[in-house]
Amino acid sequence: MQAELILDARNATGESPVWCVSEQALYWVDIPARQLLRWHAASGRTDRWTAPEMIGCIAPHAGGGWLAAMETGLFHLAPGTGRELPAQPLAAVRHAQPGMRFNDGRCDRQGRFWAGTMLLDMAAGQHAGVLYRYQNHSDPAPILDGFIVPNGLAFSPDGRTLYLSDSHPSVQKIWAFDYDSASGTPARRRLFVDMAALPGRPDGAAVDEDGGYWICGNDAGLVHRFTPAGRLDRSLPVPVKKPAMCAFGGPGLDTLFVTSIRPGGIDLSDQPLAGGVFALRPGVRGLPEPMFAA
Repeated sequence: MQAELILDARNATGESPVWCVSEQALYWVDIPARQLLRWHAASGRTDRWTAPEMIGCIAPHAGGGWLAAMETGLFHLAPGTGRELPAQPLAAVRHAQPGMRFNDGRCDRQGRFWAGTMLLDMAAGQHAGVLYRYQNHSDPAPILDGFIVPNGLAFSPDGRTLYLSDSHPSVQKIWAFDYDSASGTPARRRLFVDMAALPGRPDGAAVDEDGGYWICGNDAGLVHRFTPAGRLDRSLPVPVKKPAMCAFGGPGLDTLFVTSIRPGGIDLSDQPLAGGVFALRPGVRGLPEPMFAA
């Protein structure tokens, strides 16, 4: 299956793609560049806005705009006509130690926002990462801890299973949790997939309407699909080594968009499209991304 280049974005770390149904456009972030980007499918136009802090992930906000997990906490973003991105503070977070930021995150089916934190110095390998839950404009609640790079957050179509990975090279595991959608509580943590035995580190993820769990195999140039039983179903190639996160979109939600990373300081002659955004036709449909219930 051939991956189609949507945009040679040259993102340092392209992450958190979200398809906006109302605009028929793909939004995503470039974390170190502090940018929010939008690609409009019909026109092919791309817009970029620069935020005051690095943006780890975004989720659509029911009040319009975006809920963003950044360096110091959670913000409401309202892209306008200018290049600067206004960021209204919603909730601050006291990190476990200095030099941390938010990383991967999204809303559950009920509109609660979940996001994990990580130490910027990933090479330190410290288990300082925390998974937070944010709802009702209260302080973000720390729910799970002990992660190095929490990633791969996703929810099953019925909302009763939460998936979470740790993409650090020393971990490379994906877990599944029973999820109480009434209270927003994960329980019965269990190993879903040990990615150490498979090509690529587990990065960002998406779930299709049949419950298949799609996760980027960072360093391997692959996007893997696992069945709800944790069995590897297929692996689709992309023309870069570091796919970062995937999201379903397009008019029929049957396109899998993939963002990627363009590492600095290395020879990229073997992957000139690193940092680009790609589209795959996996033969399955996704689900609309839930909004944060403001």
